[in-house]
Amino acid sequence: MQNEKKRLKLRSQRWFSTKTLRGSGHKSRIFQLGLTSEDIDNKPIIGIINTWSEINHCHSHLKDRAANVKTGISQSGGVPIEMPAISLAEVFQKPSTMMYRNLLAMETEELLRSYPIDGCVLMGGCDKTTPALLMGAISMDIPTIFVPAGAMLRGHWRGQTLGSGSDIWKYWDELRAGTISENDWQEMLEGIARSPGTCMTMGTASTMTSIAEVMGFTLPNASSIPAPDSGHSRMATYSGRRIVEMVKENLKPSDIITKNTINNAIRILMALGGSTNGLIHVIALARRAGINLELDHFETIGQKTPFLVNLRPAGKYLMEDFYYAGGLNALMEGMRDLLDTDEKTCTGRSLGENIQGQKIHNSEVIKTPKKPINATGGLLVLRGNLAPDGAIIKANAADPKFHEHTGPAIVFDSYAQMSKIIDDPKLKITKESVLVLRNSGPIGGPGMPEWGMLPIPKKLLKQGVRDMVRISDARMSGTSYGTCILHVAPESWVGGPLGLVKTGDLIKLSVRERTLNLMVSKTELESRKKHLTKKPARFSRGYGKMFSTHVLQANEGCDFDFLQTNQEITPEPYID
Repeated sequence: MQNEKKRLKLRSQRWFSTKTLRGSGHKSRIFQLGLTSEDIDNKPIIGIINTWSEINHCHSHLKDRAANVKTGISQSGGVPIEMPAISLAEVFQKPSTMMYRNLLAMETEELLRSYPIDGCVLMGGCDKTTPALLMGAISMDIPTIFVPAGAMLRGHWRGQTLGSGSDIWKYWDELRAGTISENDWQEMLEGIARSPGTCMTMGTASTMTSIAEVMGFTLPNASSIPAPDSGHSRMATYSGRRIVEMVKENLKPSDIITKNTINNAIRILMALGGSTNGLIHVIALARRAGINLELDHFETIGQKTPFLVNLRPAGKYLMEDFYYAGGLNALMEGMRDLLDTDEKTCTGRSLGENIQGQKIHNSEVIKTPKKPINATGGLLVLRGNLAPDGAIIKANAADPKFHEHTGPAIVFDSYAQMSKIIDDPKLKITKESVLVLRNSGPIGGPGMPEWGMLPIPKKLLKQGVRDMVRISDARMSGTSYGTCILHVAPESWVGGPLGLVKTGDLIKLSVRERTLNLMVSKTELESRKKHLTKKPARFSRGYGKMFSTHVLQANEGCDFDFLQTNQEITPEPYID
């Protein structure tokens, strides 16, 4: 038996090559699937973790792309096995896809661990899908390549170019203000999402697939190709070919992810003007790899990284334009001196080799550090007595006049309460007020929903107001904009100071000083704290109870406490 173990070259052969009753049973069932002895004796078995689903608009084309991946795997001498996984459809799944990110991460890890898989192709792109798939694969640590879903085509309405998410928010306010009609709104909705694929703004989806690429998990420029483009099909085929070679090379996530890799991810997040959600996900990815990333590290790198990509919601253009301008590879080549380019990638080459010689074809879309949009990245970390463990603001998507602001709080204890009264003409509110939504964090939400872009009250919209300061322990969509302070930690549901705010209290925001403070005496806050009551459990059973019991706070990546940094990896299954 020892000699046979030494002879085995592939992980999958442990299931089939042992001369035991179980091994024979495994063979009989693989034969039942139409495979042959030659397949299981000599070829790597590649698991295709596909998050395609009829309920997931972003992934509606991944059934076809899986066929392309299978072609590539077969061409290179591998055996493709498609393995469906839960699909996290961002706008449909309630209470939040963030609640289920960790479930997909666990499913990915256990699918790869428990089956005879030598390498994997991860297929996804919708917001939480990319980090979830990578988290699971990093923990499992077998050869891995990622096939991003790609962005949809530009939206159009009456001669205007529309960006998904961003223009929904914009025109919803105009509908509420009475400047467009219900018919206008319906026409706009029918023209904003014209093809398969993820949001074509620099929302969470494109932010995270770009981060997957700079971390080394995709083929060069794979994250920039629009979903309907024929190049996307070819990229899927090439990815299938490459994963077979990666298995032969035994090139694993642990060979790719380093502290420098994580630093590159943060630099790209800043240069893109990417989604605020990126901070949570990059922390979770780093900690899965045993790298204890702290929130303040984003601020440190952000101060040295210029904002370079002119895409909505912080700019003008869309992902299709970004691709035609040269895509992520052109951006990275243009900012090469800011990146650690020696880091290894799934191609087997370094990041620097992958991007060598790439050109920017439209300098209005992609800038260089010599002529940036802004000198520093727009994602900033705030601290103060309202956010002792940190909060986030996307400063380049906020009205600069609110960067230094003091105003009276209008407090909402729930999203339902806010929705009920926000448009009440009797609500005592002005454009100087600060909207505060609490009990919307990881546990309180539950699942930290994207409620952070609180709506402007209708009576203020009619006065021409389109931005005001908003604070919550929730997240917001990467397609959102405005002066929204997010991820306040610790969240109010577990006793965080956001729970101490009363309507009328003055709140002071200073982007310059990176502070967020409640202008109430320490003595008064201590008195209020004594009257806080413990919140009831959100769930009594099932995954919800697991989530509420084990989820970490936003500044820690919202992973489960038993899955993150330096936790022992579950042993490989015993093959009897």
